[in-house]
Amino acid sequence: MNKLYIGNLSENAVASDLESVFKDAKIPVSGPFLVKTGYAFVDCPDDSWALKAIEALSGKVELHGKLIEVEHSVPKRQRIRKLQIRNIPPHLQWEVLDSLLVQYGVVESCEQVNTDSETAVVNVTYSNKEQARQALDKLNGFQLENFTLRVAYIPDEMAAQQSPSQQPRGRRGFGQRGSSRQGSPGSVSKQKPCDLPLRLLVPTQFVGAIIGKEGATIRNITKQTQSKIDVHRKENAGAAEKSITILSTPEGTSAACKSILEIMHKEAQDIKFTEEIPLKILAHNNFVGRLIGKEGRNLKKIEQDTDTKITISPLQELTLYNPERTITVKGNVETCAKAEEEIMKKIRESYENDIASMNLQAHLIPGLNLNALGLFPPTSGMPPPTSGPPSAMTPPYPQFEQQSETETVHLFIPALSVGAIIGKQGQHIKQLSRFAGASIKIAPAEAPDAKVRMVIITGPPEAQFKAQGRIYGKIKEENFVSPKEEVKLEAHIRVPSFAAGRVIGKGGKTVNELQNLSSAEVVVPRDQTPDENDQVVVKITGHFYACQVAQRKIQEILTQVKQHQQQKALQSGPSQSRRK
Repeated sequence: MNKLYIGNLSENAVASDLESVFKDAKIPVSGPFLVKTGYAFVDCPDDSWALKAIEALSGKVELHGKLIEVEHSVPKRQRIRKLQIRNIPPHLQWEVLDSLLVQYGVVESCEQVNTDSETAVVNVTYSNKEQARQALDKLNGFQLENFTLRVAYIPDEMAAQQSPSQQPRGRRGFGQRGSSRQGSPGSVSKQKPCDLPLRLLVPTQFVGAIIGKEGATIRNITKQTQSKIDVHRKENAGAAEKSITILSTPEGTSAACKSILEIMHKEAQDIKFTEEIPLKILAHNNFVGRLIGKEGRNLKKIEQDTDTKITISPLQELTLYNPERTITVKGNVETCAKAEEEIMKKIRESYENDIASMNLQAHLIPGLNLNALGLFPPTSGMPPPTSGPPSAMTPPYPQFEQQSETETVHLFIPALSVGAIIGKQGQHIKQLSRFAGASIKIAPAEAPDAKVRMVIITGPPEAQFKAQGRIYGKIKEENFVSPKEEVKLEAHIRVPSFAAGRVIGKGGKTVNELQNLSSAEVVVPRDQTPDENDQVVVKITGHFYACQVAQRKIQEILTQVKQHQQQKALQSGPSQSRRK
């Protein structure tokens, strides 16, 4: 793969121009530039130099007024099943990349390519030529976490020797893999600060020692650990404890935390403070369930590995405006510091998985501002407010294009989770209803031993998104599914019987496309009897974002059907009056 194709060249471009471009980029070549009208070819010393040339020059260097394009030069007979995907977000989780790739076919292998760039590069082999072509068409230019993917063919020498009948085919998914993979495709790249800060609670009497005279101590910690540290001493006047926010790499964050613990213990000795000084970590409730683990296994393991005692504040102390729980770690400085590393490792994993999952599907929901929904903690160093109306906590609610009508969705949840959704004396469901701006009711059980219960949610699209998102999150937090499982629920929406055919499409084409697009299972049961409103049920099953995408797309179809009917009515109106 050391031969390069250079495209989008001006007619005035000559070999010496390209020699200068490559020389300026410090990329060696192993032969002359073969220049044609509008394009050229050249050989690099090896594959790694070819990839460096692509990343450094393609779409970035202007020659005679045109941005040149640089790609691997792949003979047509070798453009079969193999693709190279570049500019992948460096901290994207493998499972998120996998779920994106398998939308287009069977992935036989997916191998990371080591590069000097901060973004990641993988070589992907699909089962057949058509799957690879579709992936190339759909993924080249695809926006993922504000990164634009770049996809190109790479030589497929083995497949080029096979006849089409010899090329393997199969269902979408992954074939045999090599060794197991950990982390993310970009995990070999230079480490960056994590978006999720460490939040601590410290006794107010130690804040002065942590800051130091004229801020000298906190500046020293910031410099040594390369962290951004905010001590929120002016908040909650008179409170016994103050919060501290630390933003850095995981290593920098842990080093800063240990320094603060050491300062507090030294100050305690100096002022003869006799009470135990635990480490207190604030964590958003969305992540605490996964930190605890099924039957408390994750937390017990951290306690055993670090020789500490860990407790977590009860759910009853939470409000929609203060979604953080306090994780209290008791031990000496060394053991508490080790526990912080393990606790934050688990929390960061949950955060990154959730954010990556959100970003994968978010582009499919028009006008959606995910940061406005309050489903995840803010990524800035500032803490969430502890009181005030919803508008004080979040930016304005998201605007869904041309979607303002009230919708009703029936969401089916595990019967065992009903108590958690309702909350003590109905407090949780009341708060959720106010937060989302939706009516939320739980229908009676259909039978004494029913395994699911129906939640009836009524409100506009943004209210549906918020209410359903919180319900999915609550089920995950309360461990009604195993830590490694996604919460998958079934939702029912009712559509006019005359519109059901449009949802299905000719030969099931529309519903199949909808399932491929959203990753949700969408079923319009046959032989349904319409209800008294002449409506039938569409069943949608999947994880939260899959269900949301499917719901929004179905509502788009219904809007189109309504608009078509209105146009027909307008057109038929004048003609009928003329006939009279």
